Amino acid sequence: MGLREEYNFEYLVNESERLVVESLEKQLAQEENQNVCRCQDCILDMIALALNKVKPHYRVSLIGTLYAHALDHTKYADEVDKAVQGALEKIGENPSCSG
Repeated sequence: MGLREEYNFEYLVNESERLVVESLEKQLAQEENQNVCRCQDCILDMIALALNKVKPHYRVSLIGTLYAHALDHTKYADEVDKAVQGALEKIGENPSCSG
């Protein structure tokens, strides 16, 4: 039996993903980004590209959740915002989709 069958991996969460998605939502709402493609392929590419640029922050408990939310207004959050901005610009200029 493998680990995935034996243990519940739903508790293993990368909080960086939450920060990236929240940052992307804010940046897409800005007027200068109104023409950026919002199809699923482009959005997921922006998120994946940004996540690959930042250090992951995994948690498995409530205490880990509280710690992760403490990252919201830190230097790490600034790094996330910069990674998202870079991904938004790159995918915005070279959309994954054909439309």
